Amino acid sequence: MARVDAMSEESSPERPSGARFVALGILVSRVFGLVRQVAIGRFFGVAAHADVWQTALRLPNAIQNLLGEQSLSAGFIPVYSRLLAEGRRDDAARFAGAAFALLAAAVGAAAVAGVVFARPLVAIGAAGFLRDAARVAAGEIDVDRFELTVRVVRVIFPMTAFLALGAWALGVLNSHRRFLLPYVAPVAWNVAIVTALCGAAAPAGLLFHPEDAGLAVLDRWLLAAAWGALLGGALQFLVQLPAVLRLMGGLRLTWRPLAVPGVREALRAFGPALLGRGVVQISMYVSVVLASFLHAGAPAALNFAVILINLPMHAFGTSVAAAELPEMSRLTPEELGPRLSERLGRALRQAGFVICPSVVGYLFFGYLVAGLLFRGGRFGPEGNVLVAVVLAGYALGMLASTASRLLQNTFFALRDTRTPARVAAWRLAVDAGLGVALMAWLDRYPVAGTSGDGDGLYFGAAGLAAAASVGAWFELALLRRRLRERIADLRLPARRLARLAALAAACALPSLLLWALLPPSLPVRAQALVALPLYPLLYLGFAWWRSSPELAMWLGGLGRRRGRPGTG
Repeated sequence: MARVDAMSEESSPERPSGARFVALGILVSRVFGLVRQVAIGRFFGVAAHADVWQTALRLPNAIQNLLGEQSLSAGFIPVYSRLLAEGRRDDAARFAGAAFALLAAAVGAAAVAGVVFARPLVAIGAAGFLRDAARVAAGEIDVDRFELTVRVVRVIFPMTAFLALGAWALGVLNSHRRFLLPYVAPVAWNVAIVTALCGAAAPAGLLFHPEDAGLAVLDRWLLAAAWGALLGGALQFLVQLPAVLRLMGGLRLTWRPLAVPGVREALRAFGPALLGRGVVQISMYVSVVLASFLHAGAPAALNFAVILINLPMHAFGTSVAAAELPEMSRLTPEELGPRLSERLGRALRQAGFVICPSVVGYLFFGYLVAGLLFRGGRFGPEGNVLVAVVLAGYALGMLASTASRLLQNTFFALRDTRTPARVAAWRLAVDAGLGVALMAWLDRYPVAGTSGDGDGLYFGAAGLAAAASVGAWFELALLRRRLRERIADLRLPARRLARLAALAAACALPSLLLWALLPPSLPVRAQALVALPLYPLLYLGFAWWRSSPELAMWLGGLGRRRGRPGTG
């Protein structure tokens, strides 16, 4: 029955966008990811052990993102979707099996190499940590982050293989318009980490008082979280596998994958997409390397802020992009020009409806958001301030990053992966160059309330966040210019996005005033619970009253049932 449903769905010429299902799946997984980060903040705070966790996780994730979802989206999905659209289901299954074989070999080798070469990998990926041994010996700091990161990386690196294979499963399911399961699957990964952390803390009686734990106990908790991540990575792949095998009619492996039709085409797209599609991950990896040279707490602050940035951007921005790529890839060459511009404009408006108020919210209320979610345990007020400032720096580039993802998809649908790759190279240069200058300048200024003697929190991480936002807008400008050379009548809905941003700012002002009237002595969580809800209620209420077409896109037409005619 599932197979019949899939075939009928794929044969339908008109169907609603799958963005709502992608958004729901990503939103659920991101909420659980937020729970994971709350646990990390409570157990480790904005300090050395949180730096180690963020760095150790970023190293294998960078490889997983490059070999997995980011590149598969450009190389695998267009070929597989086209074979399905042409009715060549057997060829599509053989192609998917060959891609699985190649990917499994690549990520398996990468996982083994990561375990064997953990020490030089950490030395390259977190070069600033190399100074910690001398500082520990001199009594300046208590934790050698380099040695601890090496231990955690050796446990966590095999997770790379499972997560990359999970991205292959996502590609298959998305091509069959099955969007919910692959984006909910990361829940298993997050649950495994939180369970491992709580399980390690419970026997010592420190589950509710992690601030009382010593350094040796914190080390054990960190390694427990790493084992949980490894197990969770395997679960994330395995929960998708039954549905994938059912849709494909089994896994068709081959000893000669390069001879399978479509594989060479996918590999030709893979190289350029490695940079073009993975630019955000590469940029974040560079940020981690640079942050390792800053005062302790900088890598952790970046990670806390990125978790919050990714919640709306991935749940709603990436969901639109993920749903659009298979549909764009199904268009014939004759349809590409006129229909791509139309689909791109609609997708940008749909994503912007959520991203614009998220940007305004993080700029105005970042301190409240971070305090509501993370305060407690080892996460104190100084860390709250630093995360809020870093969050504001990243928020400035959210809309540009979302739009760039959609423009990259358009190039991929045009069978062009080289242009996004070239643009990505320029963005990385801007990110790194500006990031070094800004972080060096801001790292001289301590967060109020810290010691300011070299052992407290400093604002250097905010410079890296601001540089990433400048790079995002630079990338968007270049992508837009190159795309207009291909699609002469391309029109991006800039005015509509500006109106959404202005509406969000107007709706935020009452909440901002309410916050200002609250007594400063009120705990930050109480302030957040009083002041924050008014903002989204006003924004969504106004959109409902005006019958916003973007709200209707997300609600499947429910937004048109009441209120006045939409203003467009």
